[in-house]
Amino acid sequence: MLQMASAALLVAFALYVVGTVLYFFSITGRMMRGAGGPVVHARRFGERGYLVVLVGWLFQLAFVVLRWIGSGHAPTSNMFEFMSFLAFSVVLAFLVVYRLYPIALLGLFTVPVAVVLIAYASVFSTQATPLIPALQSYWLYIHVTVAALGEGAFAVGFAAGLMYLLVAVRQDRRSLETALVETVLWAILSLVAFIVMTFAFRAAGHEVVFERVVPDTGMKETTVYTLPALIKPHGAEKVTPGGLEPLFETPAWMRGVNAGRKFNTFVLSLLGGTVLYGLLRLAARERLGKRIQVWLQGADLDLDLVDEISYRAIAIGFPIFTLGALVFAMIWAAEAWGRPWGWDPKETWAFITWLFYAAYLHLRLSVGWHGKKSAWLAVLGFVIVMTNLVVINLVLVGLHSYA
Repeated sequence: MLQMASAALLVAFALYVVGTVLYFFSITGRMMRGAGGPVVHARRFGERGYLVVLVGWLFQLAFVVLRWIGSGHAPTSNMFEFMSFLAFSVVLAFLVVYRLYPIALLGLFTVPVAVVLIAYASVFSTQATPLIPALQSYWLYIHVTVAALGEGAFAVGFAAGLMYLLVAVRQDRRSLETALVETVLWAILSLVAFIVMTFAFRAAGHEVVFERVVPDTGMKETTVYTLPALIKPHGAEKVTPGGLEPLFETPAWMRGVNAGRKFNTFVLSLLGGTVLYGLLRLAARERLGKRIQVWLQGADLDLDLVDEISYRAIAIGFPIFTLGALVFAMIWAAEAWGRPWGWDPKETWAFITWLFYAAYLHLRLSVGWHGKKSAWLAVLGFVIVMTNLVVINLVLVGLHSYA
């Protein structure tokens, strides 16, 4: 059953990639445009892309069902399962929003988010393990799945907001806005670099083992680095002979050998993203945002409509996220740990996320922040979401840490 689930996820991933290509052709395939002109061409390929993505989502739905049956619990109990389910939620939100606003470019910006999330999920262990007692509750299904559905809607808002900025921000001169656009693109490339490096070094069989003696107990802790070890755990020694020697050591407050491995992964991801960004910038011979803007000029976007899409997606996602990430989470925490709130790192960051999107809606509805201001908030909001899912998991340790 679990093998069938994995096969279904692989097919979904492939179809999402094909759907992305079709959305790309809907915008760029000028040589393939017939008598109907660019508008008809974009609509035709946009509908084809939508159909392919819909079929891919059905395969991912099969993955969720088969994984649930095979493991005996909802597939949201580890990093692989949750990130896969988040991709499922992103595509579901896109399928709904696209029916209301059939803009092909929205698919080109949103579906790759799901592709990256599935690839990121596959970096982690895909093994289905029994739930620990604290997780053996129906609140696991309610809390995590509803929170992911809200974040899926936020992802659509992010995609529309990024589209808006890439078209609306003036690229004929350097400014704070152009620098921020480049920073967002660099952050995306850092996540891509992490995925590529992990698969590459894993395929090469690269492993470095570190060992540390716990001061209080005298017991030994070991951890295995798949990526090159630039930073070793505090107080640990490398036991794998040869290879690259670590250049730094994690500070003492990063307790445990696994904390060192996570921090090493985080730093390497940023370095990899910097290298990837630099290579693309070198190839483009100009800022990436400027090059993308030139390409998008042929899409003839209605920026007011794109702004509305971003707002509607976030407005839909906010109450769903509130229920899943806060209300249901507090009910489950009270049941499992005897307290509704404990300021665990992920609890704190979920609250920060909620406050941010609440501020977004207030500024949008009461203060009148539309256009670029609203788009910047939509992009920054999803950066906060991904910080919770990636950085908090890779660097900090808490009750909610998957990785």
